[in-house]
Amino acid sequence: MKIDQLLIGCPVCQAPEVLALFLQSLQRLEFKNTKVYYHFIDDNHDRCSSELLDQFCTAVERVTIERPQKNSTDKKYQEHNWDENIIWKVAEYKNQMIGRALQENFTHLFFIDSDVLLHPKAAAHLMDTGKEIVSQVFWTRWQDDAVEQPQVWMQDFYTQYDQKPGEHLTEAEERKRTFAFFDMLRKPGLYEVGGLGACTMIRRSALEKGVCFQRVRNLTLWGEDRHFCVRAAVLGIPLYADTVYPAFHVFRPHQLADGRAFLQQTENILP
Repeated sequence: MKIDQLLIGCPVCQAPEVLALFLQSLQRLEFKNTKVYYHFIDDNHDRCSSELLDQFCTAVERVTIERPQKNSTDKKYQEHNWDENIIWKVAEYKNQMIGRALQENFTHLFFIDSDVLLHPKAAAHLMDTGKEIVSQVFWTRWQDDAVEQPQVWMQDFYTQYDQKPGEHLTEAEERKRTFAFFDMLRKPGLYEVGGLGACTMIRRSALEKGVCFQRVRNLTLWGEDRHFCVRAAVLGIPLYADTVYPAFHVFRPHQLADGRAFLQQTENILP
């Protein structure tokens, strides 16, 4: 029987209250015929968060924790206030994990942000899709008064509708297409998209083709995930969003109660 080898990778700079839920979410993931390894890069500025990673390492097998030298300004990325230096530092961390996955013959590499909570069956399901690159969808209000949006998109930086080259759309048509995209993603399924991130399963075949988070120097797109997605498209690797087991994003401290409720609601759910 074939045994898959999965590396779950995550740079961590997170408040301990959120990180505790994240690690609980990881610990209850369900797999069959899969040997799971964890690789954390501890960029925490709160000692309690680092201690939580140590506790996870004690409780769970095959955990690697790296602790690079910290910069006092890096606390910004715990607070969702990223600048270019932080973005490309995190990109380099992810590229190092890609190097490890290739060198140590992992069949899959799963990148997940440390404020995203998963359904117990989500990671195994992403592997079972057979897609080279697929993200589990979660929804976020990026501003308090905004509508919830998925962390996947169709074109460019974060355009969440299709638009043909040279096609001119009214604001009403843009809104119509955007909400049609949202309605599609609210239905359980697997959908091809143009961009994704934060909760992404990558098969070894895609890593071997050269996907990575290195900056594409002639693009000004903000964020390492955009450059990853452009590179994948150029390499001919389609990107997919999966909505069968939606995740939960603890984007703000006031969502901690909702995060705990999500974990409870998905603890003993039927397939």
